[in-house]
Amino acid sequence: MKTLIALLMAGVSCLSMAEERIADAQPQPQVEHYSYSSHLDIAKVIDKSPVPETCGVVPVQMTYEDHQGQRHTMEYLVMGNGCSKS
Repeated sequence: MKTLIALLMAGVSCLSMAEERIADAQPQPQVEHYSYSSHLDIAKVIDKSPVPETCGVVPVQMTYEDHQGQRHTMEYLVMGNGCSKS
């Protein structure tokens, strides 16, 4: 029984290491900062960070793929969701 548990633990450890290697193999896109003159070629949005519950202008990020399949991360400013609407 102890041998079975040890093999199970070793298997889980190997899977964890394999996932880390896969994550490391994919390069993380460099964060680009949006400006009005930015040319955006957005074919598919991959991820968007949530807008904080704060009153004021806050940075958020969006990860997207362009029409050539390149992945980009764009940081831009939005108004936070914490402001009173009254």
